[in-house]
Amino acid sequence: MVSIARKNLFHDKVRLAVALAGITFAVVLITVQVGVYLAFLANASVLIDHTEADIWITAHGLENFDFGRAFSEKKLYEVEEVPGVLWAEKYFLAFGYWKTPTGSQETVQMIGFDPETLVGAPWDIVRGNPQDVKYFNSIFYDEAETNRLGDVPIGGETEINNHRVRVVGITRGAKSFIQSPYIFTSFKNALNLSYVSKGNTVYILVKVAPGASVEAVKQRLKETVKDVDVYTSREFSKKTRDYWMINTGTGVALLSIALMGVVIGTVIVANTIYTSTTEHLKEYGTLKAVGASNWHLYKIILEQAVINSVLGFGLGMFVSYWVIQVMKRGNLQVLLPWPILAGVYVTTLLMCLGSSLLSIYKVTKIDPALVFKS
Repeated sequence: MVSIARKNLFHDKVRLAVALAGITFAVVLITVQVGVYLAFLANASVLIDHTEADIWITAHGLENFDFGRAFSEKKLYEVEEVPGVLWAEKYFLAFGYWKTPTGSQETVQMIGFDPETLVGAPWDIVRGNPQDVKYFNSIFYDEAETNRLGDVPIGGETEINNHRVRVVGITRGAKSFIQSPYIFTSFKNALNLSYVSKGNTVYILVKVAPGASVEAVKQRLKETVKDVDVYTSREFSKKTRDYWMINTGTGVALLSIALMGVVIGTVIVANTIYTSTTEHLKEYGTLKAVGASNWHLYKIILEQAVINSVLGFGLGMFVSYWVIQVMKRGNLQVLLPWPILAGVYVTTLLMCLGSSLLSIYKVTKIDPALVFKS
């Protein structure tokens, strides 16, 4: 039966090419869109997820990490007095304007951390020592932002908000979701470079003491420190991701395009297999006349679907690889762990098998006497 399936499939090479083109298009669309979605999801909370704090304290009513608002740093002392708190650190975030070597400006997000403890510091250092940001207006930036910020070398200088700054290091993996590059420096430098009033912070990071319950400490903080919101790191990460992916519609748009790929691929493959089945009705009738069961006929059609899925997935992965390389050159990230790729193949297989249902129904209705009709 397998040989019949292959002969039916490869008999009309033009039709097969059309089917594979549809599957390939669907696979590329699904793979790229899901990869971009996952990369956006990771970028949306990248700094939260790479900070060792257990709890984040924010201004009241804050919707997401990137739009942090300042509040009095005096609350840090209240936090430190709460039972179960091992340590608490001020953490800063503010927008600024970076002057490129060409004289243009780029909006950046200045991240201020304590260079002594390195809580909230960049984690994947390409060059430099993150403790060097303690020196006057010294900064790190991400290597992925070179095209936007200009290739300012270590020791090079530029301006942020009309203040001279000096590059002392380069990091990687800290790409901002909102496309405003992260600039890392000390809390003191970030505050001086920003337009935020002295005596304020934007976040307070909390580490829970060994043996203490994160939820219990979080509840104590909520009861003790007024006019702020308190989240576990996981909660704040999810809140930020949900804001960008759900509230703004970004995630829905990306996944809708992936779903469109599934629909298009299913329609094309269904049409191809159904047409092939219709053209070979007499052959299927002959098989029924000599005693073949419906299941044997179904296997022929399903085998064609599986072959389509394997060939289409292989071609789709090949094309996706080159599409992703082009996207990376344009500084657009794609995240594709192997479970996702396995999921894409399962989706492709189900798409092709689902496309066979109409053909299976058609075969079920075949009258064996059809073979004796002219």
